[in-house]
Formats: sequence, C-alpha cells, structure tokens
Amino acid sequence: MRLKVREFRIRTGPHAYRIVQPWHPLRHTTVNDPISHHWGYLLGDHDGLSALAALFSFAAFSRHTIVHVPLRQSIPRTFFPEDPVDLVLAHRSPGLRPSAWPGLRARLRDGAPLTVRTNEQRTAAHAAAWKALWERGDGRADKWLHPSVHAGTLFLHGGRDVFSVASEAFSLAAGFGPLEKRARKGHDALIATLTHCLAPASAGDRTELDIGFQARPPLHHFRPPGRPASRRPRTAASA
Repeated sequence: MRLKVREFRIRTGPHAYRIVQPWHPLRHTTVNDPISHHWGYLLGDHDGLSALAALFSFAAFSRHTIVHVPLRQSIPRTFFPEDPVDLVLAHRSPGLRPSAWPGLRARLRDGAPLTVRTNEQRTAAHAAAWKALWERGDGRADKWLHPSVHAGTLFLHGGRDVFSVASEAFSLAAGFGPLEKRARKGHDALIATLTHCLAPASAGDRTELDIGFQARPPLHHFRPPGRPASRRPRTAASA
C-alpha cells in the first residue's frame, strides 16, 4: 500500500538520522506507558490501526530510518489508561539512544512530504519466518522487540521479522475489531497482542502490550471491512 509520511534529515555531530512521521496524525489512536504500569494498551480505530500496520511494515524494511508516531495529543477516548506516550520504532543500526531523543524531537520541524510503499506479501513472509523460530523456542535477542520509555515516548527497538509480526497484529486488529460485540456497542475490544514479541525480562517475564479496537463515534459512520462503499441498507420500501 502507499503511505504518505513526513521526512526529516537531522545531523548531530558525527551522527545523521532519517526520521519519518505519518503525514496525518492518528487522532483516534493512543497508547499508555507499559513499563511503569506493567501493562500497555494500544487503543485505536480502524484508520489508526491500519496506519500502524503500514508503519510497522515500513519500519521492518527501513533499517536506517526511525519511525516516530506522535500519539500523546490524540483526541481523548471514552476509555483510556493513564500516562499516554508517543511511539518510536527503530532498528538498532541507527544507534538511537532514548536519552538523545528529546534533542532530536525538538528539531522535527518542516519535514518534507514523501510517499512510500509497503509490501504486504513480503511482510507476511518475514512474519512467518519469525513465528517459525518462535515456535521452536529460538531466543536470539535480535528477534525480539525491546521496549523502553523515556521522555514521554515508548521506544520499540527491533528487527525486520519482528516488526513484520507486529504489522500483521495491527492488520488483524483493524480488520476484526469492528466484528466484536463490544465494539459494535461503542466500547473498546481487546483484539490482539504484542506481548509474545517483547524481549523477556531477566526474571523471564515480559512486559505486556495489548492491542484494542474502538470505533470512532458516531458508530453509524463506520463501514465494516468487506462491505462495498456503494451498498446501502435495505429499507422497508425496497424489501
């Protein structure tokens, strides 16, 4: 799919960074600090979760690019945990230290428009490769998402395959969320999780990070996936 982003090129001393943000803010999508509360909940509507699926797919194959998703200014929702944070996706290769992020974030002004493409088949293939290793109990550190929180930002450092798995999880949440009974009543519905993708802590436990769906009100404006845009509800006169 095509994804419009805002691109920044920043140099600090010997380091050069390429940072991208979604062109349109994800105004109905938000996430809390999963480290402080030992449980994270990323809650979004169909558009927000679909955008995150594309952004994770883009991050998977953009090794030297940092993906920044501002979420703290999201429109308040009917349900939301404490401590909203922004989201940053990065491979280890850019050498991004969370402590350096506030200085970089302050320079994110006047980004250039850019349209990038994601490849769903390629994403699915690498997600399948990760799942095969996971099922065999492969514990290599580069196969996990490593979460940390600093300066109001959740950092997920990872690699190509695990970012692809996360992308599929967001696609699943965007597609099946509207079918959940709670979602049809306007409530949030837990659909997917990234917990199994996160690096185990020293004690063997993992930080929990779940994905929920909540339709943007008013609910009658939402068209479930698979229904043609031109289709209208049948009335008594047309029955």
